[in-house]
Amino acid sequence: MKRILVTGGAGFIGCNLIRQLVRAGHCVLNVDSLTYAGNLSSLNDVASQPNYAFAQVSITDFASVHREIQAFRPHTVFHLAAESHVDRSIDGPRQFVSTNIEGTFNLLQASLEYWRLCSHSDQQQFRFVHVSTDEVYGSLGSTGKFTETSPYDPHSPYSASKAAADHLALAWHSTYGLPVVVTHCSNNYGPYQFPEKLIPVVILKCLRSEPIPVYGNGQNVRDWLYVADHCEALEIVGNLGQPGQTYNIGGNNEMANLDLVHLLCDIVDQQQPRNDGRPSSALITFVTDRPGHDQRYAIDASKIHRELGWSPKQDRSTGMRDTVRWYLQNQSWWQDILTGKYRLGRQGLGASTG
Repeated sequence: MKRILVTGGAGFIGCNLIRQLVRAGHCVLNVDSLTYAGNLSSLNDVASQPNYAFAQVSITDFASVHREIQAFRPHTVFHLAAESHVDRSIDGPRQFVSTNIEGTFNLLQASLEYWRLCSHSDQQQFRFVHVSTDEVYGSLGSTGKFTETSPYDPHSPYSASKAAADHLALAWHSTYGLPVVVTHCSNNYGPYQFPEKLIPVVILKCLRSEPIPVYGNGQNVRDWLYVADHCEALEIVGNLGQPGQTYNIGGNNEMANLDLVHLLCDIVDQQQPRNDGRPSSALITFVTDRPGHDQRYAIDASKIHRELGWSPKQDRSTGMRDTVRWYLQNQSWWQDILTGKYRLGRQGLGASTG
Protein backbone atom coordinates (compact mmCIF):
# COMPACT_ATOMS: atom_id res chain seq x y z
CA MET A 1 0.00 0.00 0.00
CA LYS A 2 1.40 3.38 -1.03
CA ARG A 3 0.81 6.80 0.50
CA ILE A 4 -0.30 8.97 -2.41
CA LEU A 5 -0.92 12.72 -2.32
CA VAL A 6 -3.20 14.11 -5.02
CA THR A 7 -3.53 17.86 -5.56
CA GLY A 8 -6.80 19.03 -7.07
CA GLY A 9 -8.51 15.84 -5.96
CA ALA A 10 -11.94 17.47 -5.74
CA GLY A 11 -11.81 18.30 -9.44
CA PHE A 12 -12.87 16.22 -12.41
CA ILE A 13 -9.78 14.12 -13.15
CA GLY A 14 -8.62 14.23 -9.54
CA CYS A 15 -11.78 12.73 -8.05
CA ASN A 16 -11.76 9.91 -10.60
CA LEU A 17 -8.09 9.20 -9.87
CA ILE A 18 -8.65 9.23 -6.10
CA ARG A 19 -11.60 6.85 -6.39
CA GLN A 20 -9.39 4.44 -8.34
CA LEU A 21 -6.49 4.70 -5.86
CA VAL A 22 -8.65 4.34 -2.74
CA ARG A 23 -10.41 1.29 -4.13
CA ALA A 24 -7.02 -0.21 -4.92
CA GLY A 25 -6.17 0.04 -1.22
CA HIS A 26 -3.69 2.94 -1.28
CA CYS A 27 -3.66 5.59 1.45
CA VAL A 28 -4.68 8.82 -0.28
CA LEU A 29 -4.53 12.45 0.82
CA ASN A 30 -6.61 14.86 -1.24
CA VAL A 31 -5.15 18.39 -1.19
CA ASP A 32 -7.59 20.87 -2.69
CA SER A 33 -8.43 24.53 -2.05
CA LEU A 34 -12.04 24.04 -3.24
CA THR A 35 -12.22 26.75 -5.85
CA TYR A 36 -15.43 26.98 -7.90
CA ALA A 37 -14.52 23.75 -9.78
CA GLY A 38 -13.80 21.70 -6.64
CA ASN A 39 -16.68 19.57 -5.44
CA LEU A 40 -16.30 17.21 -2.49
CA SER A 41 -19.63 15.57 -3.26
CA SER A 42 -17.83 13.96 -6.21
CA LEU A 43 -16.07 11.81 -3.61
CA ASN A 44 -19.03 10.93 -1.38
CA ASP A 45 -18.66 7.24 -2.17
CA VAL A 46 -15.10 7.07 -0.75
CA ALA A 47 -15.13 9.93 1.77
CA SER A 48 -15.70 7.65 4.75
CA GLN A 49 -13.01 5.14 3.81
CA PRO A 50 -10.19 4.86 6.39
CA ASN A 51 -7.53 5.14 3.67
CA TYR A 52 -8.81 8.52 2.42
CA ALA A 53 -8.27 11.98 3.92
CA PHE A 54 -8.87 15.54 2.79
CA ALA A 55 -6.92 18.76 3.46
CA GLN A 56 -8.35 22.07 2.33
CA VAL A 57 -5.12 23.73 1.27
CA SER A 58 -4.20 26.01 -1.61
CA ILE A 59 -0.99 25.16 -3.44
CA THR A 60 -0.30 28.90 -3.53
CA ASP A 61 0.34 28.68 0.24
CA PHE A 62 3.85 27.24 0.55
CA ALA A 63 3.81 26.80 4.33
CA SER A 64 0.60 24.75 4.24
CA VAL A 65 1.77 22.64 1.30
CA HIS A 66 5.08 21.98 3.05
CA ARG A 67 3.30 21.00 6.27
CA GLU A 68 0.98 18.51 4.56
CA ILE A 69 3.79 16.82 2.64
CA GLN A 70 6.01 16.52 5.69
CA ALA A 71 3.18 15.09 7.79
CA PHE A 72 1.81 12.67 5.18
CA ARG A 73 5.17 11.46 3.82
CA PRO A 74 3.95 10.40 0.37
CA HIS A 75 5.51 7.81 -1.90
CA THR A 76 3.90 9.54 -4.88
CA VAL A 77 2.59 13.03 -5.61
CA PHE A 78 0.09 13.43 -8.43
CA HIS A 79 -0.09 17.13 -9.22
CA LEU A 80 -3.41 17.90 -10.91
CA ALA A 81 -4.40 21.15 -9.16
CA ALA A 82 -4.73 23.83 -11.82
CA GLU A 83 -6.92 26.53 -13.25
CA SER A 84 -7.90 24.84 -16.50
CA HIS A 85 -10.68 26.61 -18.40
CA VAL A 86 -9.36 28.48 -21.45
CA ASP A 87 -12.21 31.02 -21.56
CA ARG A 88 -11.61 31.95 -17.92
CA SER A 89 -7.88 32.35 -18.61
CA ILE A 90 -8.68 34.87 -21.34
CA ASP A 91 -10.89 36.90 -19.02
CA GLY A 92 -8.70 36.63 -15.91
CA PRO A 93 -5.14 35.39 -16.53
CA ARG A 94 -3.65 36.44 -13.17
CA GLN A 95 -5.16 33.50 -11.27
CA PHE A 96 -3.72 31.10 -13.84
CA VAL A 97 -0.23 32.47 -13.28
CA SER A 98 -0.66 32.25 -9.51
CA THR A 99 -2.05 28.72 -9.34
CA ASN A 100 -0.44 27.02 -12.30
CA ILE A 101 3.04 28.53 -12.08
CA GLU A 102 3.59 29.72 -8.50
CA GLY A 103 1.56 26.83 -7.10
CA THR A 104 3.59 24.30 -9.05
CA PHE A 105 6.80 25.90 -7.80
CA ASN A 106 5.58 25.61 -4.20
CA LEU A 107 4.71 21.95 -4.62
CA LEU A 108 7.99 21.13 -6.32
CA GLN A 109 10.03 22.91 -3.67
CA ALA A 110 8.12 21.35 -0.77
CA SER A 111 8.46 17.92 -2.37
CA LEU A 112 12.18 18.46 -2.89
CA GLU A 113 12.75 19.38 0.74
CA TYR A 114 10.81 16.30 1.84
CA TRP A 115 12.54 13.98 -0.67
CA ARG A 116 16.01 15.07 0.43
CA LEU A 117 15.24 13.83 3.95
CA CYS A 118 13.96 10.43 2.82
CA SER A 119 15.94 7.22 3.08
CA HIS A 120 17.72 6.07 -0.06
CA SER A 121 15.10 3.39 -0.78
CA ASP A 122 12.25 5.88 -0.34
CA GLN A 123 14.04 8.34 -2.60
CA GLN A 124 14.29 5.67 -5.29
CA GLN A 125 10.58 4.86 -4.99
CA PHE A 126 9.31 8.46 -4.90
CA ARG A 127 7.65 9.96 -7.97
CA PHE A 128 6.33 13.47 -8.61
CA VAL A 129 3.86 13.14 -11.49
CA HIS A 130 3.10 16.51 -13.04
CA VAL A 131 -0.13 16.26 -15.04
CA SER A 132 -0.23 18.64 -17.98
CA THR A 133 -2.09 19.13 -21.25
CA ASP A 134 -1.55 18.73 -24.98
CA GLU A 135 -2.48 22.41 -25.34
CA VAL A 136 1.11 23.39 -24.50
CA TYR A 137 2.05 22.21 -28.00
CA GLY A 138 -0.18 24.71 -29.74
CA SER A 139 -2.17 23.87 -32.86
CA LEU A 140 -1.78 21.22 -35.56
CA GLY A 141 -2.71 21.38 -39.22
CA SER A 142 -4.85 18.75 -40.88
CA THR A 143 -2.19 16.05 -40.45
CA GLY A 144 0.34 14.93 -37.85
CA LYS A 145 0.22 14.34 -34.11
CA PHE A 146 1.93 15.74 -31.04
CA THR A 147 4.84 13.66 -29.75
CA GLU A 148 6.86 14.09 -26.58
CA THR A 149 9.46 16.03 -28.58
CA SER A 150 7.02 18.44 -30.24
CA PRO A 151 8.02 22.08 -29.66
CA TYR A 152 5.99 24.13 -27.20
CA ASP A 153 3.74 26.76 -28.79
CA PRO A 154 1.01 27.77 -26.30
CA HIS A 155 -1.69 30.16 -27.53
CA SER A 156 -3.75 31.01 -24.43
CA PRO A 157 -2.93 32.22 -20.91
CA TYR A 158 -4.00 28.76 -19.70
CA SER A 159 -1.70 26.79 -21.98
CA ALA A 160 1.15 29.26 -21.44
CA SER A 161 0.88 28.84 -17.67
CA LYS A 162 0.87 25.05 -18.01
CA ALA A 163 3.89 25.21 -20.32
CA ALA A 164 5.76 27.24 -17.73
CA ALA A 165 4.83 24.71 -15.04
CA ASP A 166 6.10 21.86 -17.24
CA HIS A 167 9.47 23.58 -17.59
CA LEU A 168 9.70 24.11 -13.84
CA ALA A 169 8.89 20.46 -13.15
CA LEU A 170 11.54 19.12 -15.52
CA ALA A 171 14.06 21.68 -14.26
CA TRP A 172 13.60 20.40 -10.69
CA HIS A 173 14.55 16.98 -12.02
CA SER A 174 17.58 18.02 -14.06
CA THR A 175 18.87 20.55 -11.49
CA TYR A 176 18.03 18.90 -8.17
CA GLY A 177 17.40 15.26 -9.08
CA LEU A 178 13.77 15.22 -7.92
CA PRO A 179 12.13 12.17 -9.60
CA VAL A 180 9.69 14.11 -11.78
CA VAL A 181 7.60 12.62 -14.58
CA VAL A 182 5.45 14.83 -16.84
CA THR A 183 2.32 13.70 -18.66
CA HIS A 184 0.40 15.48 -21.43
CA CYS A 185 -3.18 14.37 -21.94
CA SER A 186 -5.75 15.16 -24.59
CA ASN A 187 -9.26 16.41 -23.78
CA ASN A 188 -10.83 14.34 -21.00
CA TYR A 189 -14.50 13.45 -20.67
CA GLY A 190 -16.58 11.28 -18.37
CA PRO A 191 -18.38 11.33 -14.99
CA TYR A 192 -18.07 14.31 -12.62
CA GLN A 193 -16.84 16.82 -15.24
CA PHE A 194 -17.72 20.38 -14.24
CA PRO A 195 -20.59 21.74 -16.39
CA GLU A 196 -18.53 24.49 -18.06
CA LYS A 197 -16.71 22.04 -20.36
CA LEU A 198 -17.99 21.16 -23.82
CA ILE A 199 -19.38 17.65 -23.30
CA PRO A 200 -21.37 18.30 -20.10
CA VAL A 201 -22.51 21.64 -21.55
CA VAL A 202 -23.99 19.86 -24.57
CA ILE A 203 -25.62 17.12 -22.49
CA LEU A 204 -27.21 19.55 -20.03
CA LYS A 205 -28.35 21.93 -22.77
CA CYS A 206 -30.09 18.99 -24.44
CA LEU A 207 -31.79 17.98 -21.20
CA ARG A 208 -32.88 21.57 -20.48
CA SER A 209 -33.89 22.34 -24.10
CA GLU A 210 -31.54 25.32 -24.24
CA PRO A 211 -29.42 26.56 -27.18
CA ILE A 212 -26.20 24.57 -27.61
CA PRO A 213 -23.34 27.01 -28.34
CA VAL A 214 -20.72 25.93 -30.89
CA TYR A 215 -17.69 28.14 -31.50
CA GLY A 216 -17.07 29.37 -35.05
CA ASN A 217 -17.93 26.75 -37.66
CA GLY A 218 -17.44 23.82 -35.28
CA GLN A 219 -14.53 22.36 -37.25
CA ASN A 220 -11.93 22.58 -34.48
CA VAL A 221 -10.68 19.04 -33.85
CA ARG A 222 -9.85 17.46 -30.50
CA ASP A 223 -8.70 14.02 -29.34
CA TRP A 224 -11.07 12.77 -26.62
CA LEU A 225 -9.81 10.61 -23.74
CA TYR A 226 -12.15 8.86 -21.32
CA VAL A 227 -11.21 9.90 -17.80
CA ALA A 228 -10.98 6.34 -16.41
CA ASP A 229 -8.48 5.47 -19.14
CA HIS A 230 -6.47 8.57 -18.25
CA CYS A 231 -6.44 7.67 -14.54
CA GLU A 232 -5.26 4.15 -15.31
CA ALA A 233 -2.41 5.64 -17.37
CA LEU A 234 -1.47 8.01 -14.53
CA GLU A 235 -1.26 5.18 -12.01
CA ILE A 236 0.99 3.24 -14.40
CA VAL A 237 3.21 6.31 -14.85
CA GLY A 238 3.38 6.73 -11.07
CA ASN A 239 4.56 3.13 -10.73
CA LEU A 240 6.75 2.66 -13.79
CA GLY A 241 7.47 6.09 -15.31
CA GLN A 242 11.12 7.01 -15.66
CA PRO A 243 12.20 10.24 -13.90
CA GLY A 244 12.87 13.07 -16.31
CA GLN A 245 10.63 11.56 -18.98
CA THR A 246 7.46 12.90 -20.57
CA TYR A 247 4.56 10.66 -21.62
CA ASN A 248 1.70 11.69 -23.92
CA ILE A 249 -1.68 10.17 -23.02
CA GLY A 250 -4.31 10.21 -25.76
CA GLY A 251 -7.63 8.57 -26.58
CA ASN A 252 -7.08 7.78 -30.28
CA ASN A 253 -10.43 9.49 -30.74
CA GLU A 254 -10.27 12.60 -32.92
CA MET A 255 -13.51 14.46 -33.66
CA ALA A 256 -14.48 17.87 -34.97
CA ASN A 257 -16.46 19.76 -32.34
CA LEU A 258 -19.58 19.89 -34.49
CA ASP A 259 -19.46 16.13 -35.12
CA LEU A 260 -19.07 15.56 -31.38
CA VAL A 261 -22.07 17.77 -30.61
CA HIS A 262 -24.22 15.90 -33.12
CA LEU A 263 -23.11 12.55 -31.66
CA LEU A 264 -24.01 13.68 -28.13
CA CYS A 265 -27.38 15.01 -29.28
CA ASP A 266 -28.16 11.66 -30.91
CA ILE A 267 -27.16 9.71 -27.78
CA VAL A 268 -29.24 11.94 -25.50
CA ASP A 269 -32.24 11.52 -27.83
CA GLN A 270 -31.80 7.74 -27.74
CA GLN A 271 -31.52 7.57 -23.96
CA GLN A 272 -34.09 10.26 -23.11
CA PRO A 273 -36.21 11.34 -26.10
CA ARG A 274 -37.59 14.90 -26.12
CA ASN A 275 -41.29 15.34 -25.33
CA ASP A 276 -41.87 17.37 -28.49
CA GLY A 277 -40.26 14.72 -30.69
CA ARG A 278 -37.77 17.16 -32.19
CA PRO A 279 -34.07 16.21 -32.39
CA SER A 280 -31.76 17.86 -29.86
CA SER A 281 -29.50 18.87 -32.75
CA ALA A 282 -32.07 21.55 -33.56
CA LEU A 283 -30.75 23.39 -30.49
CA ILE A 284 -27.28 23.89 -32.04
CA THR A 285 -26.36 27.58 -32.26
CA PHE A 286 -23.12 28.89 -33.76
CA VAL A 287 -21.43 31.64 -31.74
CA THR A 288 -18.43 33.91 -32.30
CA ASP A 289 -15.16 31.98 -32.09
CA ARG A 290 -12.96 32.62 -29.06
CA PRO A 291 -9.57 34.38 -29.42
CA GLY A 292 -6.60 32.12 -30.17
CA HIS A 293 -8.77 29.05 -30.69
CA ASP A 294 -6.40 26.23 -31.72
CA GLN A 295 -7.56 24.40 -34.82
CA ARG A 296 -6.57 20.81 -34.02
CA TYR A 297 -4.99 18.70 -31.27
CA ALA A 298 -3.98 15.07 -31.71
CA ILE A 299 -1.83 12.91 -29.43
CA ASP A 300 0.68 10.27 -30.44
CA ALA A 301 0.52 7.93 -27.43
CA SER A 302 2.85 5.28 -28.87
CA LYS A 303 5.61 5.95 -26.30
CA ILE A 304 3.51 5.11 -23.23
CA HIS A 305 2.14 2.05 -25.03
CA ARG A 306 5.59 0.89 -26.09
CA GLU A 307 7.42 1.56 -22.81
CA LEU A 308 4.71 1.13 -20.14
CA GLY A 309 2.12 -1.04 -21.88
CA TRP A 310 -0.83 1.37 -21.67
CA SER A 311 -3.49 2.00 -24.30
CA PRO A 312 -7.04 3.40 -23.97
CA LYS A 313 -9.91 0.95 -23.54
CA GLN A 314 -12.90 3.15 -24.37
CA ASP A 315 -13.84 4.18 -27.90
CA ARG A 316 -16.10 7.09 -28.83
CA SER A 317 -19.23 4.95 -28.85
CA THR A 318 -18.89 3.28 -25.45
CA GLY A 319 -17.30 6.22 -23.64
CA MET A 320 -19.77 8.85 -24.85
CA ARG A 321 -22.78 6.61 -24.15
CA ASP A 322 -21.56 5.85 -20.64
CA THR A 323 -20.98 9.55 -20.03
CA VAL A 324 -24.46 10.59 -21.16
CA ARG A 325 -25.97 7.81 -19.05
CA TRP A 326 -24.04 9.02 -15.99
CA TYR A 327 -25.36 12.58 -16.33
CA LEU A 328 -28.90 11.26 -16.75
CA GLN A 329 -28.59 9.09 -13.63
CA ASN A 330 -26.87 11.72 -11.47
CA GLN A 331 -28.95 14.82 -12.03
CA SER A 332 -28.76 15.95 -8.40
CA TRP A 333 -24.96 16.23 -8.73
CA TRP A 334 -25.05 18.70 -11.62
CA GLN A 335 -28.21 20.47 -10.49
CA ASP A 336 -26.46 21.36 -7.21
CA ILE A 337 -23.67 22.90 -9.27
CA LEU A 338 -26.01 24.90 -11.47
CA THR A 339 -27.83 26.28 -8.42
CA GLY A 340 -24.63 26.85 -6.42
CA LYS A 341 -25.78 24.53 -3.62
CA TYR A 342 -22.58 22.49 -3.90
CA ARG A 343 -20.57 25.40 -2.48
CA LEU A 344 -22.54 25.58 0.77
CA GLY A 345 -20.87 24.32 3.93
CA ARG A 346 -17.31 24.82 2.72
CA GLN A 347 -16.43 27.37 5.32
CA GLY A 348 -14.60 25.92 8.30
CA LEU A 349 -13.33 22.86 6.49
CA GLY A 350 -9.87 22.41 7.95
CA ALA A 351 -6.77 20.47 7.01
CA SER A 352 -6.73 16.87 8.13
CA THR A 353 -4.34 14.13 7.17
CA GLY A 354 -6.44 11.45 8.84
